[in-house]
Amino acid sequence: MAAKPSAANADVAEMSFEAALGELEKIVDTLERGTVALEQSIAAYERGEALKKHCEALLRKAEMRVEKIQLGADGTPAGTAPLDPEA
Repeated sequence: MAAKPSAANADVAEMSFEAALGELEKIVDTLERGTVALEQSIAAYERGEALKKHCEALLRKAEMRVEKIQLGADGTPAGTAPLDPEA
């Protein structure tokens, strides 16, 4: 059963990959140290899940863009094709 996104994690969708990954790394470090109370650990874990999903989505989008780079006959990048051909 997937956790419902909370209002506390609403800002995640607006974060850059680097910001989300940085915060996720801090959460992992905090949870690994085990220095926070159970309720705080649960909240941190939920935020970490939201950050992880956001990072994965951004990576998928970047991979699709890279796949659209067109190579010339000599193997060097010759341009790009739109990610969405209808755009």
